[in-house]
Amino acid sequence: MKLIKTVDAVGHVLCHDITQIIKDVKKDIVFKKGHVIKKEDIPVLLSVGKENLYIWEKQEGMLHENEAAEILCNICKNDYMKATPVKEGKIELIAEIDGLFKLDIEKLYKLNSLGDIMIAARHGNTAVKKGDKLAGTRVIPLIIDEEKMNKAKEVGGNQSLMEIKPFKHKKVGIVTTGSEVFKGRIKDTFGPVVIDKFNEFDSETLGQTIVDDNKDEITASIISFIEKGADIVVCTGGMSVDPDDLTPGAIKNMGAEIITYGAPVLPGAMLLISYYSEKKIPVIGLPGCVMYSKRTIFDIILPRIMADEVLTSSDISRLGPGGLCLNCNICTFPNCGFGKGC
Repeated sequence: MKLIKTVDAVGHVLCHDITQIIKDVKKDIVFKKGHVIKKEDIPVLLSVGKENLYIWEKQEGMLHENEAAEILCNICKNDYMKATPVKEGKIELIAEIDGLFKLDIEKLYKLNSLGDIMIAARHGNTAVKKGDKLAGTRVIPLIIDEEKMNKAKEVGGNQSLMEIKPFKHKKVGIVTTGSEVFKGRIKDTFGPVVIDKFNEFDSETLGQTIVDDNKDEITASIISFIEKGADIVVCTGGMSVDPDDLTPGAIKNMGAEIITYGAPVLPGAMLLISYYSEKKIPVIGLPGCVMYSKRTIFDIILPRIMADEVLTSSDISRLGPGGLCLNCNICTFPNCGFGKGC
């Protein structure tokens, strides 16, 4: 780059975009990188505060911010994502489908630690919809050493920084336990809440079975739904440590692999996640808070389950940071810190 006075810039080529900002009216590019400056452009450039300009002088081993942004975009971009045209040295990535957004946080830390490089992304393990913004990439200076961008590509490696896992169609069975519901003493209000949660995704409910506090009957009801083709079975009721709460034992008795009974999340500490057979069919015991709290642990894990992720105990342990719902007067979930981790 070469710095010259704007009044002497006629005939020269701009090396960066020039932006005009008018408060509450617009922020837009008035001259793009590569524009050949004309005499009539000088008053406009002066009006946006540009008394001096950087003129592009291509140097070996140096890259323009737009070229660098393309490199960073390629490090991030994956299937089901589209890139916006480069503007002011920045490229954004947009979701092309509904799905689960995944982010390699450790790699992102390394890239942003290289200096002069910036990748800003939404939180990983969150549901996104078609058209949602995923990330923005750019470098800080107008030109950057090509060697630094080669280092970024090296850190990026062969695996994209980001991924969208499509949500899958799921058949759901609901098993509700509790003598008070089974014997008609109270009306079940848990099942409709669960159905509403699944209706946020591509799913169909095979049915809801209400059973008494009997471990064998709970087990048989879960297996019955699986035999009918259920991809997921959700159990409501009987999830505390009271003597009459038998759901965890019933799930264990059916031979399911219990991943966790308990989660560092409030509301939702008494969550149980297990997988049945080599098909890894999720059998989930939901704590009572899912019935009455607006957002809980279930809202955090459900997008991952609908994207066919097989959760581990480590996945659940990592939910502690950000695992406390603040019960805001106006709930903005998922646009808040709940369930986002650190």
